[in-house]
Amino acid sequence: MFIFKYRPKKYCGRRFRRMGTRTMKLLPICHKEADNLNILLVCGGAANVGLIGYLAAVELTREDKARMCCITPVGAKMSTYIDIARKAKKLIVINGCQNQCAKRVLEQAGIEVKHNIIVSEIIKKLPTFDITEEDIAKVKKKIEEEIAKE
Repeated sequence: MFIFKYRPKKYCGRRFRRMGTRTMKLLPICHKEADNLNILLVCGGAANVGLIGYLAAVELTREDKARMCCITPVGAKMSTYIDIARKAKKLIVINGCQNQCAKRVLEQAGIEVKHNIIVSEIIKKLPTFDITEEDIAKVKKKIEEEIAKE
């Protein structure tokens, strides 16, 4: 874990304004530390279940229980990102719905998915981004259970 202090700028028309100093925690570098990390690859989806899975993964990453990494480059066949999935201490795939796009992307890259979560089996899929903290907590709990499995 690295702590980095920076001075953010707020966009105001054509100028940037400094907003003071904020401390920011830098995340482990996925491709350098994958073999020591529980890696989460998440479908972002375009409904409540995709957003819920995404936000649950963000929270677990912030809590250092897992590390969320980008799945899009796996679909683009970028070798560094395929290696992250292969080298992960544990790879957990979080799909928003029954389409299981994230799982399919990995399978097309030749990666076996052993830990696969489908959010729509926990939360009803709806065409909305209006979600609750309780829904995020339910999915987060399911991911934590998957992390704890041997």
